[in-house]
Amino acid sequence: MSAGTAGAGTLTRLRRLALATLDGNWEHDHTVPSRTLYPHQWSWDSAFIAIGLAHVRPERAWRELDSLFRAQWADGRVPHIVFNPAMRVGAYFPGPDFWRTEVAAAAPAVATSGLVQPPVHALAAWLVHRRDPSPAARAALGRLYPRLVAQQRYLTERRDVGGGGLAAIVHPWESGLDNSPAWDAPMAAVRAEAAVMRAYRRHDTAHADAAHRPTDLDYARYLAIVAAYRDHGYRDDGLAGGHPFLVECPLFNAALGLAEHALARIAAVLGADPGPHRERAARITEALVWRLHDPATGTFQPLDLRTGRLVPARTVLGLAPLALPDLPARQVDALVVEACSARFGVTGRMDRPLPSYDRTAPDFEPLRYWRGPSWLNMAWLVRHGLLTHDRPELAAGLRRSMLDLVARAGCHEYFHPDTGAGLGSPAFGWTAALLLDVLADDR
Repeated sequence: MSAGTAGAGTLTRLRRLALATLDGNWEHDHTVPSRTLYPHQWSWDSAFIAIGLAHVRPERAWRELDSLFRAQWADGRVPHIVFNPAMRVGAYFPGPDFWRTEVAAAAPAVATSGLVQPPVHALAAWLVHRRDPSPAARAALGRLYPRLVAQQRYLTERRDVGGGGLAAIVHPWESGLDNSPAWDAPMAAVRAEAAVMRAYRRHDTAHADAAHRPTDLDYARYLAIVAAYRDHGYRDDGLAGGHPFLVECPLFNAALGLAEHALARIAAVLGADPGPHRERAARITEALVWRLHDPATGTFQPLDLRTGRLVPARTVLGLAPLALPDLPARQVDALVVEACSARFGVTGRMDRPLPSYDRTAPDFEPLRYWRGPSWLNMAWLVRHGLLTHDRPELAAGLRRSMLDLVARAGCHEYFHPDTGAGLGSPAFGWTAALLLDVLADDR
């Protein structure tokens, strides 16, 4: 019997596993994604974790978001890593000594990275409040609202490098899908040598199979891009003039639009005007369709601003705009066809683990980080879109596949999309959190 059709006993076991994982990863005011691979606070991890915590520890969910936004930069950016000062120097690479964010005038007093991640935080705040509409929760929402607005302002104003109304990412890490095949073409232009890595000790391959992680050449390119941004003082002015990586990502900008929809709801609760948020949400969706939708494939593709071309790789990034409530019906229908194709699902159904990359592609790698494996956060976003656009049967199939993965392998970081084997960290925060959210929603 699969977890998707299991009885109360199995579902109770899954809830207990998820809660134990989150409790084990709690670190005084936030949840680490993993005690081994990721011992600090990560930005979009905390947002997903808050969504799950709202079902079992709502006060902790608000602390999760508050602690992250205390590290917000003066320019509005929310850093993708907030470093734990209690961790010994060298315990994680690249650490504060590599980022050296003190070179930036806008940086906070605490040690952080200088990059961002997809802005799913406003959506998280709204979902936590919806689960916990207490006076204390409303007060927490009121504290977060101006910070969320500042985050959006930073992304929509300073990161609109292409001038078309979308935010550009300046590093693959900002997409959240670190070494997706979507970044192969833009990364190929980044000058770096694999030998660069001899000067550093990678933290990830000390805790995970190197065959499942990015290559040394990819990592050298990641460091080269960070160094270019850092040496420019993490300033966004002049990016178009020579930054080595500039891409408009469909997932990142779908999250940007979702944030405006969430902020409209938050504004209404707080007595502010939701109109400007709704208008900005509409403009972002329009820009996504105009700039990133490929009519030939029916899906969304990243736009490499260095070349002016759409990236052809068909990855799960292209399905993310399905989560937008105002996505036109033509694009919704095309994305549903893509999601149910042999590339991502089973013809006409969604009850097979959702891969991060086209299963039919010759370079599909079911074991390597973001180049094939299944991740619960991406399945959660696509399921959110299926429910938004009234595809309950498909959403139910995707839910069953998510529950089955964890029932068989535990709260792993990611999973083999065919065998269901657990990969990466064995006790991963957002897997546990989103499991709790899916368990609470039986649609």
